[in-house]
Amino acid sequence: MEEFEASSSAKKTKAIYISTVFGIAMVLLMVGLLGLILVHANNLSRYVKENIVVNVYVDETTRETDVLQLQKQLDSHPFVKQTQYVSKELAARKMQKDLGEDFIKFLGVNPLSESIDVYLKAEHANNADIAAFKAELLKNPLVKEVNYQAPLVDKMNQNLASITLIILVFAGIFVVVSVALINNTIRLAIYSQRFLIKSMQLVGATKSFIRKPFLLYGIWHGLLGALIAIIILVGTLYLAIKQIPDLVILQNYTEFGIVFLGVIGLGVLISGLSTFLAVNRFLRLKIYDLYR
Repeated sequence: MEEFEASSSAKKTKAIYISTVFGIAMVLLMVGLLGLILVHANNLSRYVKENIVVNVYVDETTRETDVLQLQKQLDSHPFVKQTQYVSKELAARKMQKDLGEDFIKFLGVNPLSESIDVYLKAEHANNADIAAFKAELLKNPLVKEVNYQAPLVDKMNQNLASITLIILVFAGIFVVVSVALINNTIRLAIYSQRFLIKSMQLVGATKSFIRKPFLLYGIWHGLLGALIAIIILVGTLYLAIKQIPDLVILQNYTEFGIVFLGVIGLGVLISGLSTFLAVNRFLRLKIYDLYR
């Protein structure tokens, strides 16, 4: 009979621990998904900003060698990510493609100027920096004109800032909710062991001796839950790329690694701290309070 009760108790304890691990894993999965969404949103913002084009048109009398020298100077500018030289012929081909007809035959001459398409770094893709960059370029005697879509740049930055703020607010709220959920899950698991904790205390075990195995189990459960969440997150990323191949341009494995480490750290920290607080609570209770 005693063996049956011991076996039943062991199964019950095992079931509680398994449910605790999966409860932690599901909460951390949601946190990890939100983290990945934030990473992709940030990378999308950077990608959009770095594809804003500033067209630098040079004087018609400028030699190609001088234009290429100007391009080298632009490539070394701290604001510039990359540049592309657009010859008169390449500009004409682009125009013909857009218009759908050969305008050179109609005009008898190619009226387009040589230019350099400048792509700025994301942190400088704003109207203030672009305006300063434009003013600096116009001081160069080779530069005839500098064009960019100022209203589009302003609108883009406003929209991206709003989207990022919304995601950050949701992330903050979700982290708070996640901490509360994991804490409640751990407290329920410890609650089922309250009589064992009090029994150990009554036979003379010190508080640190009683806390140690529970803390180790708590940290282990947090780590297991985080690993399960990460495995599901990796699978989700794989399926997302299979379904939407263009997501590859937004992939940053260093940032993904930071998100995964954050999930592990959050799982271990919250589980360990919640276990510590829950065990301490039952250590302070009187025997008759255990039945409430």
